[in-house]
This record gives sequence, C-alpha cells and structure tokens, in this order.
Amino acid sequence: MNDDGPKGFDLAQLLAERGAERYELHTKYLNHQLPRMLHTIGFDKVYERAEGAHFWDADGNDYLDMLAGFGVMGLGRHHPVVRKALHDVLDASLADLTRFDCQPLPGLLAEQLLAHSPHLDRVFFGNSGTEAVETALKFARYATGKPRILYCTHAFHGLTTGSLSVNGEAGFRDGFAPLLPDTAIELGDLDALRRELKRGDVAGLVVEPIQGKGVHASPPGFLCAAQELLRKHKALLIADEVQTGLGRTGDFYAYQHEEGVEPDLVCVAKALSGGYVPVGATLGKDWIFKRVYSSMDRVLVHSASFGSNAQAMAAGLAVLAVMEDEETVANARRTGDLLRERLAALVGRYELLHEVRGRGLMIGIEFGRPSSLKLRSRWTMLQAARKGLFAQMVVVPLLQKHRILTQVSGDHLEVIKLIPPLVIDEADVDRFVTAFTAVMDDAHNGGLMWDFGRTLVKQAVANR
Repeated sequence: MNDDGPKGFDLAQLLAERGAERYELHTKYLNHQLPRMLHTIGFDKVYERAEGAHFWDADGNDYLDMLAGFGVMGLGRHHPVVRKALHDVLDASLADLTRFDCQPLPGLLAEQLLAHSPHLDRVFFGNSGTEAVETALKFARYATGKPRILYCTHAFHGLTTGSLSVNGEAGFRDGFAPLLPDTAIELGDLDALRRELKRGDVAGLVVEPIQGKGVHASPPGFLCAAQELLRKHKALLIADEVQTGLGRTGDFYAYQHEEGVEPDLVCVAKALSGGYVPVGATLGKDWIFKRVYSSMDRVLVHSASFGSNAQAMAAGLAVLAVMEDEETVANARRTGDLLRERLAALVGRYELLHEVRGRGLMIGIEFGRPSSLKLRSRWTMLQAARKGLFAQMVVVPLLQKHRILTQVSGDHLEVIKLIPPLVIDEADVDRFVTAFTAVMDDAHNGGLMWDFGRTLVKQAVANR
C-alpha cells in the first residue's frame, strides 16, 4: 500500500463526510419506498443523537420517543449499564462462536430468563423475533408429530416464510404463496379452536396475549380455556411475547395477566437486545427440547450461526439486571396506567376519539366516525380515499409541531399505538397528553391538519 492509501477505518470520519447522504443512499441502494414514504408524511428528520426516551436534532431540539423502535428500546437508547456490558465483553476478547465449546454467557442468560418463567426449562437463542417464532413452530410440529399451527386473525408473528404463514394480515402475505398450511381463528373464539382441534392434526396455537395490530387484548379467560383445550388434544400453547414481553404490559410477560396460564413455548426478542445487539429466545418445556434434540445425531438439527453470541448474551444479561435494579416493570405498570387514564378521560371531550385501551405501556388510541355533520363529511372524505388516514393526520403534527414520534398500529387502521421506552416518567406523560390534546383541538376546530389530510388523500389516490 502506498503512502497515499487508506490508513485504516475511521467511522467518525466516514459519518462526518457522508452522513448527510443518508436519504440518497437509502433511495439508491436499499428500500427506495422508505425515503419516499418519509418525505411524503414529513418524517424525513435528521436525528443527531439519542438517550433514554429522547432524540435530538442538529439544532438541539428535543423529541420524545413514543415508538421505541417498535418496542426494541425497552430501556431507552444507550443505557449506561448495557453500554458498559458491551464494552466489557469486547475488551474480554472471548473465544466466541467456536461452535464446539460451551461458553458461560448463554447459560447464564438462559438461567435468568427461566427465573421469570418457572414452568419452563430450556432456551434456544436466535437473532430476532421472527427466528424465535420459527423455532417455536418447528419445535411444536416435531414434538407433537402434527403438521398444523393455528393462529389468530390480525396477528403479527414476523415476516420470514414460516412466521408469515401465521401472520393474520393479508397485506403481508400477498404475493408470497405458497405458505405453510396453517389456519386462522378469531382471537377469543373458543368454538373455532375446539372445531379445529377435533381434526386431530393441530400441533399448537400461537397467540399474542395482546395483539400489536390494533392493540387488542385476548378476552378474559380465553388463554386459560385455550390452554385446557390444547392439552386435551395434545397440542401446545405458544405465547408470542416478542413485543409484549420483558415488562411492556406491566408484568414480565403479558400472559401473566391471566392467572393459571403456562404456555408450552414462549418467544421473546426486541427489548432483550438493549437496543444494541439483535437477539431472540424461545423458551420451552424440557420434554419438547429433549424430543427435538433426541440424540447426538440431532445435536445441530436446529441452530443459528450467530445464536448465543457473546455480545447479544451480555446485552441480555445487562437488560435483565437493569430491569430488576430500576424496577422497570413496576414503572411500566404505574406510568402506563397514568397515561391510559389521562387519555381515556379525553374520550368524552372529542367525538373523533372513540377508545383508549391497552395494558402497561402498550396503549391503543382509536378514532372513529364523528357525529357532527361538518366533521363527518371530512371523515367520510378520508375514509373514501383510504382507511387509516385520520390516524396518520394525528401522527404527523405530533412530530412536526410537538416533536413526539408515534405511528399508526397497522395499515388501514384508525389506531395509534403507543409503545414508548419503559423508562418514561410523569413529565413525559404530561408532554404527550398536552400535545395530543392540542392536536385533537385542532382537528375538531377544522385546523391546518385537515389541509394535510387533503394532501394524504391525493397521495392515496395516486398510489392506487
């Protein structure tokens, strides 16, 4: 290499020189529709740094994060304990991923996770939520010797082929057939579950205790009754806690809201990463694991190249330690109750606001058809163009005027989902409620947000 050549890799210099090209680079090399969408709705911000539940732009403006990377940032961004754990594990220069030894960190993290899941015995570590679900689907099929998995309409379990087969949203499934021959039932429909189980080929039911799309909780008693039916027919209950787990709903797992529920397999991911290193985990009963890994010949029958890597395990251990030390689950319950109660108090004040629901810091705000003629005509205009546009009209001014990041809870839904970092406090609740109230005042007074609504209508028509 000559003297004029590169001397090494300098990340800070690279970002300083080319960071401003971020949107152009995405347009040219990645998903070109993402920057297009962000430009259209005015979300094309440039965030310079982040900490906890807040971002800052180049001008020093503070933004409140009520999205948490779709639930990944359970502890907020750049928690010092998680950062230190990652520095420590890198400095340790461990002999990681040899594939033919047993490192201590995976065992220690499994031990800690299982301490919160006393009816479960073993853990498989992968790299994402969809991998955790894929593992559960494979294990359920092999352990029971049956081919079919039941899932719920409107469910979201991931986007790889197996997890897509149990995805209840047609928009994600379209064009990717053939998928696995799995069957949807309505969340809470015990008669449908009973009917499918009688066919004798069901390996299990995979269910989100609270569905991310629309923020719909399973009806009281459903999980217990479903568990009883599944056991009667030698099928498994699989709890997808990828988004709801690790304190999101005010308990360590969302299924713990219903006494007596003990799933056979539990999937977690997202917040376990600390926002740094992708990780997924499938927890299960001993007999299931022993049936899958039934001999030394089958020792690698299910594995992941980067599963159990030291960085991910260190992040997970740090996350669980912080959750205990800082009582994160209790804060999610307390702060979530406060936020939900204050928002629910606004339902009678605004005719466009129909319901506030959820548990802990997983809250759905649903809008609906107003009663007054003037607002109803505007609502009808939006609905004719594309269902879900009003919720987007609320999301945009929350960001542009009040510097609060939120998003709708699914395509064609008039629901905003709040899943902030579990570390938000009462001041953050005040800030959100004040901003949301101002946006709703503007909507009911025929303010500028309706101008943006007309822009969205034109965009929706153009995309048809």
